Amino acid sequence: QLQLVESGGGLVQPGGSLRLSCAASGGTLDFYAIGWFRQAPGKEREGVSCISISDGSTYYTDSVKGRFTISRDNAKNTAYLQMNNLKPGDTAVYYCAAAEYFAPDANAWHAQGEYDCWGQGTQVTVSS
Repeated sequence: QLQLVESGGGLVQPGGSLRLSCAASGGTLDFYAIGWFRQAPGKEREGVSCISISDGSTYYTDSVKGRFTISRDNAKNTAYLQMNNLKPGDTAVYYCAAAEYFAPDANAWHAQGEYDCWGQGTQVTVSS
């Protein structure tokens, strides 16, 4: 069974950068769309970004466009979220998730029910 483990979170000052990794084991990510989600204290979990299975399509929530970049390396069975120009509002627990045979589009990429497998989360804190 596919398992996901996030890493790369931490404490960073506003304007700084972090790269989150999502390493898969127990299966291959080749047939999974990958999503990154986050949950801030007292708020619902929200979609941050998604990358499709094969054509490289990517999706971002408006608040991170131009600052975050999602990517995947199927040879390493790993997905990434490069986060630049971080802001205090980005503070949250970040989760990666995988959706088998899911073809995301602009309206549905953040539908959490589509994602079959979730990691345990990694904390990102943006503070001076």
